[in-house]
Amino acid sequence: MQVTSLPGSPTGDSDFFYPTGDGRPVGETPAHRDNLLTLCEILGRFYANDPLVYVSGNMFLYYERGNRLKHLSPDVFVVKGIPKTKLRKAYFTWEEEGKAPDFVIELTSASTREEDIDDKKRIYRDILGIREYFLFDPYAEYLDPRLQGFRLDEGKYVSIAPLEGRLPSQVTGLHLEGHGEELRLYNPTTGAWLPTAQELLTQVEFQRQRADAERVRAESERVRAESERDRAESDRDRAEAELDAATAENRRLQEELAELRRRLGQTEA
Repeated sequence: MQVTSLPGSPTGDSDFFYPTGDGRPVGETPAHRDNLLTLCEILGRFYANDPLVYVSGNMFLYYERGNRLKHLSPDVFVVKGIPKTKLRKAYFTWEEEGKAPDFVIELTSASTREEDIDDKKRIYRDILGIREYFLFDPYAEYLDPRLQGFRLDEGKYVSIAPLEGRLPSQVTGLHLEGHGEELRLYNPTTGAWLPTAQELLTQVEFQRQRADAERVRAESERVRAESERDRAESDRDRAEAELDAATAENRRLQEELAELRRRLGQTEA
């Protein structure tokens, strides 16, 4: 287990150490792991150009200075108003000017269900004041419906009503929807799902193949145009040669006609 201390902390605080890991796997099942990693990657890419949005997941979050037992580990979270470039091994609210996450997703499971629904929900609501809290059950074993969202309203969590089958997030401007065992994010502004890394690679490969096909088509068109030009030049050369031959033949006939007339004139004389 890694631990970290806070150098230069106020008196007494330097005596406390804060674990930054518990040795547990990232996800309880492949679906939990894949959702966690994919959602962090997608949201990180979505906010890549905003220097004051921090996206992370499966990180210890401490919310009471000096008490290393007061922590939890959100699966996926977004914090607005803090720099993303700061190196963090754990998230300490007192180091972030008291700023807690604005948006949290928990990928609930058999072992975390009670904690996600009761303890975490209470801490997120009453202590951290997290504006939006979403729960997703990848296997649809425990939650009904398996995707649920809550928005903080006057100190209470109010269920987020579906919009066209998706749960809208005011914090991110995105909509959440379960697709099989996957939790997907939809951007209503663009009318498109935020792509996963694999989907991006597929799109890039498709674009590359289309660009290659376009290059082949353009090259084929260039060769065809050159062939047409060469044929046109050949036709022109042939026409010029035929014209020269006709001109020469006409000259020859004119000369023969003139010679014939000359001979006839001599005979008449």
